[in-house]
Amino acid sequence: MAHMPPDLPAMIADLRALVEIESPSTDPAAVARVMDVVEARARELSGVPEALPGGTRAFSFGMGGEERPLLVLTHADTVWPHGTLETMPFRVEGERLFGPGTYDMKAGIVGVLHALAALEGRWPRGGVRLLLTPDEEVGSAASRPHIEAAARGARAVFVVEPPVADSHALKIGRKGVGSFALTFHGVASHAGNKPQEGASAITEAARAVLEVQALARPEIGTTVSVGRMRGGSAVNVIPAEATLEIDLRASTVAEGERVTGAIRALTPADPHVRLTVTGGLNRPPFEPGPGTLALFTQAQTIARDLGFEIGGEVVGGGSDGNFTAPLCPTLDGLGAPGDGAHAAHEHVRLDRWPDHVRLLTRLLREV
Repeated sequence: MAHMPPDLPAMIADLRALVEIESPSTDPAAVARVMDVVEARARELSGVPEALPGGTRAFSFGMGGEERPLLVLTHADTVWPHGTLETMPFRVEGERLFGPGTYDMKAGIVGVLHALAALEGRWPRGGVRLLLTPDEEVGSAASRPHIEAAARGARAVFVVEPPVADSHALKIGRKGVGSFALTFHGVASHAGNKPQEGASAITEAARAVLEVQALARPEIGTTVSVGRMRGGSAVNVIPAEATLEIDLRASTVAEGERVTGAIRALTPADPHVRLTVTGGLNRPPFEPGPGTLALFTQAQTIARDLGFEIGGEVVGGGSDGNFTAPLCPTLDGLGAPGDGAHAAHEHVRLDRWPDHVRLLTRLLREV
């Protein structure tokens, strides 16, 4: 790899340091160890750290005055449990760098640190605020208030989640993400001796599966999937309880509200069965508004000036950008190109990564 740009070996070394600290969302201490490494690097770049409630850390670079800062979103947690490195070791094979959490999204953290270093202390007006959160992979419950507060005070948001896997395009929109649990409470009885005295929770759940999935409108981006169903206690007992777990994806706020309202209005056909519904839309749709599209156009212009083309796509998966897009122009997918998020072949494309770091550097300098 003699053709590597001069900054790539340092980026690889920094990424290795983060990846080899396994940091599943379920282990706050491990996530904090990743944050400690990032904080040390941020301090070297004159970043001012701040520990926020719930485990989020913020770093300010050149902030001050009346101008609002640029906000960059990152997360330190991964989906991978401890011990994954034994079967998915950090390694380079040709132009691909493999390892748990490389693509999603520790390479994004490394990329923004190198982009900030490339500014050489010449911060954009208003400066840069970097948020490093501990719980993105599990819904961002603790970090969401900090993300939304920072977005309200920012003039633009950059999310360094990875770009689209196949096309390496930026993400100019994301579907909203919802999850629901429907629990049916029936009446148990002996299935052979007195079935008429029972009320089957499973029968009502089965009816609801078809009713719920009929709410989908895939032609406009709304998908509804019953991903898990469980219930019953024994084969010879009329089941007194059954639960459905539902995944909702919606491209617009209106569609998210339509499906949510319909799910909450479900009524069992058997009056002896009671239904409780929990959950809702936990990430609002990231609709590509004018501010986001203007950021994307600027990114395309910069990329062409750097010698490559960049596309923009709306995707189904959620990120913390879903929280900021309704509040502030947001451009997502500014992390490292690659593939395999949450999969055994997770990797970063080393031949493309430096170009995307240069793009992020220019955006931080020019937006």
